Amino acid sequence: MGRDYAEELKLRTQYIRNLLAQSGAKGIIFGNSGGKDSALVGILCKKACENVLGVILPCQSKRNFGEDREDGLELARQYGIESITVDLSEAKRAVLDAIAPNCAVGELAASNIAPRLRMTTLYTMGQSLGYLVAGTGNRSERYIGYFTKWGDGAHDFNPIADLTVTEIYEFLAYLNAPQAIISKAPSAGLLEGQTDEEDLGFPYRALDHYLATGEGDPETVEKIRRMHRASQHKREPISVYAHIEEQY
Repeated sequence: MGRDYAEELKLRTQYIRNLLAQSGAKGIIFGNSGGKDSALVGILCKKACENVLGVILPCQSKRNFGEDREDGLELARQYGIESITVDLSEAKRAVLDAIAPNCAVGELAASNIAPRLRMTTLYTMGQSLGYLVAGTGNRSERYIGYFTKWGDGAHDFNPIADLTVTEIYEFLAYLNAPQAIISKAPSAGLLEGQTDEEDLGFPYRALDHYLATGEGDPETVEKIRRMHRASQHKREPISVYAHIEEQY
C-alpha cells in the first residue's frame, strides 16, 4: 500500500466534519450505487457524521436492480448507513418520450439521462433535508473525463477525488468493505453487460500507472492523453462572456 490509510481516514473524516460545520448542513446524502467509489464515500461520511443517507437509484438496467442494489444494501447494513431506494426508470422513460417527437436521441445521450436524473434526485432530497450532496468520482476517471457532466460530476464536495482506482481498492480493503464490491468488475451500470474497462479499452491499472509515472504502452498512453484533452471542458469552470471596459 502506498498510503497510510489510518492517517488518510483521520484526515478525510476531519475534512468532512469541518465542511459540515462551515456549511451548517444537517447531514450528507450520496448515491449508493453498490460500486467501489460510492462505497468508500459512504464509509468515510458515516465515520464523520451520524446523519448519512445512501440513496439507491436504479434506472432501467437489470444490474441496477440486481447485484448493484444488493451490494449497496450490504454496505448500508455493514456500516449502519440509512438507505432508501428511488426507482428512476419511469422518469427516464418520461424524459425520452417527451423528447422523441422533437429529436432522435442517440444511445450515449440516452444513457447519460440516468446519472443526470440521479443528480437531480439527490439535490432535491438534499435541499429538502438540509444535507450536502457527496460526490463519488475518483482521480483516474476524472483525468480522462469518464463521468457524466452535470450527472455524477455534480456534487457539493468530494472526499476521494485525489485517489486513483488502485488506491480506492486499497482503502476499501483497509476498511474491510464488502468483498463483493471489491471483487466485481467496475461498471457505470448504464447499459446491460457494460464494464468500465471494456468502455475505456484499457485496464485501470494501466491508467493508474500512467498517472504515477507518465509512462506505459504507447497506444494506451496516446488514448489516455486523447481522452484527457477531449474531456477538458468537464474539469473547467463554465465559460462565460466577460466584457472588459476600456481604461481611460
